[in-house]
Amino acid sequence: MASITKLPSGAYRVQIRRKGRYASETFLRRDDAHRWARQAETRVDQGLAPNKSSVSRLTTFGDLIDLHIIDMCEVGKPPRRSKAATLKTLKRDLGKEKIGHLDRQKLIDYGKMRAEQGAGPVTLSIDIGVIKMIITHAAAVHGLDISPEPVDLARVALKRLGLIGKGTERDRRPTTDELNRLFRCFDDNERLTLPMTRIVKFAVATAMRLDEICRVAWTDLDVDRRMLMIRDRKDPRNKTGNDQRIPLFAATGFDAWALVTEQAKELGHARGRIFPYNSKSVGTAFRRACVEVSVKDLHFHDLRHEGTSRLFEAGFAIEQVSLVTGHKDWKMLRRYTHIRPETLHRLAASRAPSTLETRAAE
Repeated sequence: MASITKLPSGAYRVQIRRKGRYASETFLRRDDAHRWARQAETRVDQGLAPNKSSVSRLTTFGDLIDLHIIDMCEVGKPPRRSKAATLKTLKRDLGKEKIGHLDRQKLIDYGKMRAEQGAGPVTLSIDIGVIKMIITHAAAVHGLDISPEPVDLARVALKRLGLIGKGTERDRRPTTDELNRLFRCFDDNERLTLPMTRIVKFAVATAMRLDEICRVAWTDLDVDRRMLMIRDRKDPRNKTGNDQRIPLFAATGFDAWALVTEQAKELGHARGRIFPYNSKSVGTAFRRACVEVSVKDLHFHDLRHEGTSRLFEAGFAIEQVSLVTGHKDWKMLRRYTHIRPETLHRLAASRAPSTLETRAAE
């Protein structure tokens, strides 16, 4: 049996002794003390350790989200931007739900609501995955009596309904005419302070992501070898310390080294970041220009696809292209590769002489 004692401070101390196990906690309210005692005795009967009072007070899904964030921060792995945004959305939409009420139907309804709001199959799949992660973390790390099974069932249902699935792989590449129209738009805009033409060319020349372009510093530049260090490059398996050196050359039609040199002259110094601009501002300027010159359905990230494809069209092998793009395997790299079939004529022509010479030598 549990014993509850009122302390001089007005708080309540509850103690349980059951099956050779002892545990005690202190609560401000007697009702909380009684509830914890019942839960603790049940857990002891099940062969489990009683939950700490801080955990026993968790009542909503929002509490579980906060618990997960606190735990991850304590081990030096705070949620990064994309995960933090997902957690914020989940707390907004499901944070007030009682933990016990978050069943299969509630999650299916949530998925339908998100789809009506415009969330695509990939986004919703990420949402459901994070929900399962939060629940599994609470059960595994803190011993909460909560099962991820309803999340699995909801995922199956949402997949059958077509609301969860793989995203459509983009194969959009800008034409030479579209790029030239954008360059003219940037150069003719006297109010534009960003060197957008140089940034876009650099994106194609290096196949770098926009945030990487706006993050690299002059200290990351190896002038003698014409190499650039990209720090903490995005990688789903290792997001920290994933540094990579890439060559700055002119293999894609734009000379990356010349663009960096031009940037230094424009700034008048080589301190801080090479492209010291806000990535959101760059993205906004790019989208506005696309609208102005009627370049439809082109995203800045498509320039990474363009640069990757141009490297293959220039004759580089998979392992050589990956040294520039940072991809770890062909499956990941293939999504960024959209080689135009007409370029095979050029590759065949460039290889023909060497083939003839080989046969003649034989």
